Amino acid sequence: MSIKQKTHDLKKRMKGALEGGGERAIEKQKSVGKMTARERIIALLDPKSFHEYDLFVEHAAKDFDMDKKYLPGDGVITGTGTIYGYPVCIYAQDFTVAGGSLGYMHAKKITKIMDHAMRLKVPLIGINDSGGARIQEGVNSLAGYGEIFYRNTQASGVIPQISVILGPCAGGAVYSPALTDFVFVVQNISKMFITGPEVIKTVLGEEISMEALGGARVHAEKTGNAHFYAESEQECFEQIKQLISFIPWNNMRKALTYLKKEPKQEEYNIGKIFPSDAKQPYDVRDVIRAIGDDSAFLEVMTLFAPNIVIGFSRLNGETVGFVANQPLYLAGVLDVDSSDKAARFIRYCDAFNIPLVTLVDLPGYLPGVDQEHAGVIRHGAKVLYAYSEATVPKITVIVRKAYGGGYIGMCSRHLKADFVFAWPTAEIAVMGPEGAANIIFKNEINSAEDPDKVRQLKIKEYKKKFANPYVAAAYGYVDAVIEPTETRDFLIHALEISQHKSEEGPKKKHGIPPF
Repeated sequence: MSIKQKTHDLKKRMKGALEGGGERAIEKQKSVGKMTARERIIALLDPKSFHEYDLFVEHAAKDFDMDKKYLPGDGVITGTGTIYGYPVCIYAQDFTVAGGSLGYMHAKKITKIMDHAMRLKVPLIGINDSGGARIQEGVNSLAGYGEIFYRNTQASGVIPQISVILGPCAGGAVYSPALTDFVFVVQNISKMFITGPEVIKTVLGEEISMEALGGARVHAEKTGNAHFYAESEQECFEQIKQLISFIPWNNMRKALTYLKKEPKQEEYNIGKIFPSDAKQPYDVRDVIRAIGDDSAFLEVMTLFAPNIVIGFSRLNGETVGFVANQPLYLAGVLDVDSSDKAARFIRYCDAFNIPLVTLVDLPGYLPGVDQEHAGVIRHGAKVLYAYSEATVPKITVIVRKAYGGGYIGMCSRHLKADFVFAWPTAEIAVMGPEGAANIIFKNEINSAEDPDKVRQLKIKEYKKKFANPYVAAAYGYVDAVIEPTETRDFLIHALEISQHKSEEGPKKKHGIPPF
C-alpha cells in the first residue's frame, strides 16, 4: 500500500469513528437540547486547539453479543487543548454511543487522560453524560469506576479537577464529580442521583421526577453538590473559562497575573454601600466589587447557603479568594451548610496558593434545635480547622459584628491570620450588646423601678465599653483600625509583603479534620 492509499484508509477510519453513534443518535441528542460530546469540547476550548487521542480504541467485551457491536471510541472522547491559552486535559462521554455507558476500555481512556493531566500538571475537565455502568461488562465496569475514583483522590490538591454534568450521571458515577473541585450543572440537562425515581418508587413507594430528585437547581440550591449553575450549555462553558482564568495550573504554581485595574467606583462606592444604620443589611458582594480589580467577582455556590459568600477576585492583578458573611441572609450567621461551603473553599485556596481575604460581619453561629441536631458543632469546626491549617496569606477585615465563636471562626488573629483590620463600625464582643446587658446586669435591671430604661442604659454602657474595635486593638488582636475607603490599599499592601510567606506545621502524615 502506498502512503496515499494508507492516508485514504486513515481518513476512512477516522470518518467512521468521528460519526459517533450515527445520524439518528445525534439527532436524538440534539432534539432534547443537548450538544454532542465533540461539539461541547470544541465550544469550550480555544479554536483549533483540541487534539484528540485514542480515537480508535474499541471495547473488548464478548458477552451478550457485545462482540458483534462496534462502539466508536468506546463512548468517550479524550484529548488536550487550551482555554485562553491555558493547557488542559479533557474527556467527554458520548451519549450517542451506547448511552455513554462506562465499560473497561471507556474507563481506561479516562484514566489514561487523568494520568496524563497529573504528569503534565495541568487542569482536568470531565464532561459527564452517561447512562452509567455498562451492564454487559459486569465487574469490569465497576473496576473502571474504582480506578477513576482513586485517581480523583490522588489528583486532589495537585491539579484542578472540574466536572461538568451535561446529561444523566447516576449511581456510582456520581462519586467522581463529588471528588473533584468544582461541579457545573445546567438547568433541564443535568441529572445527578445515587438511585433514580423508579428505584425509589419500588423500594419506598415515593413518586418523584428526575428533575425534582436530582436536577441542576436541586444540586445548586439544596444539596450543595454543584458549585456553578447555568441555564444553557454555552453559559456553562463561559463560566468554566472564567474559572480557569482565576486558578493556577497546579499546586506548584500561582494563578496568572493580570494587569491591575481600579474598581468601578461609579457603580460600587464603598462609602455608599455600607448603611449608616448598624442594624440594616447590605449586599457584601458589592463590598467585594468595590475592593477587587475592575469590580470583577466570580462567585462560587451562589444559590447554596447564601448566608456566606465565597469566590474569586483580583487585587493588584493577583487572584485572591474571598470568604464573606452575607448580612442579607440570616444576618450572615454560620450554620451547618455555610460552614461546609466556606471550609471546602478555604482548603481549595490553600491547596492552590491563593491568598484568602475574609470579610467579617456576623452575630455568631445559628442557634436552634435543628442546627444542634444537624451537627453544627462538627460542621462549624470545619471552618476553624480549615483556617487554622491554611498556610497561604490570610487577611481579615472586620466590617461590623464579630460576636462569640463567629469572631474566632472567621479567621481571627487566634487562628493565625497574618493581618487583621477593622473598620470603625466593627463590634467585637462575646455576644451582642442586648443579650450581654440582659445577662451581666440582670439583677440590676429586674430590681429597677423602670427596667426598660435601665436596660437601655446598660446596653449603651456595654456598647461603649466592648462593642467597638478599640478594645481588641488595644490587645493587638486587630492590627489597624482603618477607614472603609482604605480597605483596598491595606489589602494590596498586606498581600505584597506576605507573598513569600513560609509556614510549616508540626511533622505528621496528615491531620484529621471533622469530616
